[in-house]
Order: sequence, then C-alpha cells, then structure tokens
Amino acid sequence: MSAVPILSSATAPEAPDAQLLRQCALRRAQLARRIADAGGGVALVPTAPERMRNRDADYPYRHDSYFYYLSAFTEPHSLLVLEVERDGSSRSTLLCRPKDAEREIWDGVRFGPEAAREAFGFDAAGSIEEIDALLPRMLLDRGAVWWPFGVHEGLETRLQGWLQAVRAQARAGHHAPTAQQDLCAALDEMRLFKDDYELQVMRRAAEISSEAHRRAMRAAGAAAPQELREYHLEAELLHAFRRGGAQAPAYGSIVAAGANACILHYRAGNALLRRGSLCLIDAGCELDGYASDITRTFPVGGRFSGPQRELYEIVLDSQRAAIEATRAGARFTDPHEAALRVLAQGLLDTGLIARSAAPDVDAVLHTGAYRRFYMHRTSHWLGMDVHDCGEYSEPGEAPRMLPDGARVPAARVLRPGMVLTIEPGLYVRAAADLPEAYHDIGIRIEDDVLVRAQGDCEVLTLQAPKTVADIERVMEG
Repeated sequence: MSAVPILSSATAPEAPDAQLLRQCALRRAQLARRIADAGGGVALVPTAPERMRNRDADYPYRHDSYFYYLSAFTEPHSLLVLEVERDGSSRSTLLCRPKDAEREIWDGVRFGPEAAREAFGFDAAGSIEEIDALLPRMLLDRGAVWWPFGVHEGLETRLQGWLQAVRAQARAGHHAPTAQQDLCAALDEMRLFKDDYELQVMRRAAEISSEAHRRAMRAAGAAAPQELREYHLEAELLHAFRRGGAQAPAYGSIVAAGANACILHYRAGNALLRRGSLCLIDAGCELDGYASDITRTFPVGGRFSGPQRELYEIVLDSQRAAIEATRAGARFTDPHEAALRVLAQGLLDTGLIARSAAPDVDAVLHTGAYRRFYMHRTSHWLGMDVHDCGEYSEPGEAPRMLPDGARVPAARVLRPGMVLTIEPGLYVRAAADLPEAYHDIGIRIEDDVLVRAQGDCEVLTLQAPKTVADIERVMEG
C-alpha cells in the first residue's frame, strides 16, 4: 500500500514582525562595519542551548540575547554566521534545525532552513547538523574570527576543531584566522543604545508590569482574605503578565512580606502577609525578548503606619532626586549620589544613624554609615536582559585619581537611548540599637527610565502607583 499523506493543521511558526526584521538587518550591517574597520572576518553568534530541569523535563526555552538581537529567530540549536569583507559588505547565514515531521509531532512545527531564510531575510541558510562541514569553509582564508568569549560552554573547543580543519589545508595555500575577537564587546556597545522598535516593546512591557503591580496591590488591599501568602501575590503577577501578552517573568519575582523585604534577593515563598505589615514586590515581565523591572512597597490592608510612611517618603524623595539627576550629559553615578544624599539626611532625621557617630550628611557618606541600611547601587542598565550589557565606565577616558592614590574609573556619560533603573531603598533589620518602630521595615521603589535628547528623562513605569496617596487609593479597590 502507498503511504497516505498527512495534511497537518498544526499552527505554523509565527511570522516575524517586519519592523523587527528591518532593525535586525540594520544591526547586522552596523556590526559588519565594526568588523570591517578591524580588517574583516567572520562572526559566530550561537543561540542558547536547551537545558534539562530534571528527568525528561526541560526548563522553558529562552533564546540567547545576542543571537536574537541580530536575527529575531527564537528556535534552539541555531547559529548565525556573518562573513564580512574589508569593504564592509557582508553575508549572513543561519544554521538551524532541519524540518523533521516526526519531531514536529512532539515539539512543534519548525521553520527549517529554507523557510527561515525567506521569512527572516538572511542571505543563506543551512542545517545545523552540517555545522562541522560548513564552518571550516566559512573560516577559510579569513583574518579574524569574532565570537562571544566565555558565554557558551563548549564553543571554544568546537571553534578550535574548525580552525584545525582549516589549518589542515595549509599545503593547498589556505590559512586559518590568526586573530580572535570578543564579539560581546562590539554588541554590548550597540545594545546599550535602544532603537525605536526596542523602546516601543519596552514601553508595552512596562505597561503590562505596571498593571501586574496594581493587581497585586488590590489583592492585598482592604478586602484581602485573612490568609494571604506571598505566593498568592506571585500568582496575581503571573496572571497579569500572561494576560497582557508577555511570554514570562523577566526574572524570579520577589514578593517579600514583612522582614523578608530586608533580604535583597528574596523569592516569593509561603510567608503570611500580616495586615499592617509592608510587602515589597520586585517583579517585571519579559515581552518579545525585552525586560521590565519594577519595585513597589505597600502596606497589607491598604494603610501605611506612621513609621512606615516616614521611611517610605524618604525613599520616594531619594528616588525623585535620582530621577531628576538622570539626564543626557550626566554621569551614570549621578543618580546614585543624588539618592544617597537624601537617604543620608533621612537616616539622620529618624535617628537610625546617631549624630554622635556622623553629625551631618557628608559625614554619613564619608564614613559609609548608610551602608547598614542601603547596601546596593541605585541603577543598572535595562534591555534584553534585566541586568543588561554595557560598560559602566566611559570608554577612552582615564580613571580619576583620589586623594589617597586610588584610581576610580570615570563613570559612563548618560546619552539618549540608554535605559536604566532607578531603585533606591532602605532596609532596617531589627537590632537593639535601633528604634523599635522601624524594626524589620524594608522599602525599595524602582522605575525604568529612558535618557532622552531633550535633556530630561522619560519614566517608562509611571503607571505603577508609588505615592502614598495613589497606593492607598488603589488598595481601596
């Protein structure tokens, strides 16, 4: 008998966004110019591997950020090759999984090389199963190979094998690349500046995450059930993320009740949210490969106590000062220093730092006495990764020399298109030498901020309530 053809009704792979594909092509061209300026060569950009969670179960797959930035391709077992001539002309080749009717029954429909080449706009495509035959040919007679150092386990070993295959052809007059360059250094600088498409996605991610925080506040408001636990609020966040169209949380959500808020990297657990205590939520979604990152702190039951409100207003004022300092031409450290001065004054005013130990703000900063209550920086870059890539020191600028002889790198100058977080906080662990009214209060307020050309900045996450009045209003339901 002849085989009966199967007419599949399975959902085909989703067509990529046309605007995203245009941006990826522009990014590949920009990278090609960088490689051409260095003499040309071949860039190898792998995606992330699939990883086992436990027996016969994988972790949810997430592509490599560098790979996606240049390709928009989300399937595992893929590699982008960019061959660049000295004049800047280039050829992009995607190596990906071939079509496989049997595996697609289990794992879903694949693009396959030919459809991927056409849909994503690559110059060529091939099967990843043929990589060991294809790569030596692509590396043949090239001056340099660019690849991400220290990112993909096993890549360096495989690269040495491909180079050895090229060297074996020396008697035929061919040569292997004699230089290796870290691809991350070039791509990090590109990714630091967000284009219009990226900002469009990040604004939407901020909207979804803001709604998630409002939803969690309402769940912990005046009408909250008697037994409300941290994981209940985590469920509210996840609901809002997925309902809004986000693919996943951008990182493990922090939902910290009471004293747990004084643990910086706490994860949502099963602790009870006791009425009258504070809850700190640090959570954001990932949408189409881009992260949001919001922290809000609110009172369970919907009303701040006097001491809670006092410390909260100090943190909020420090964040306002930091946001005001976030503008084009400022240094990356300026928001942190602005926040520190407000926090230091607040710590003196509340008596958390005794004036006998540090009589004024300058003394608090000089002695580092504030670090007992505020031990992290105020900002980090944000983008495809929640702690996104990019140098924090200014390229090409000499370090500063301090009076004690120490050398301090010159902080990065803020420029339009950079996105960073602003997240000051105060964490008061119970201690015999501290006023009891402030014991076990942890507060952090975090927003995502875009540096604009106009001189000021745009707060992407303003829709998440953060004034005392707005939080209490939302929690009334």
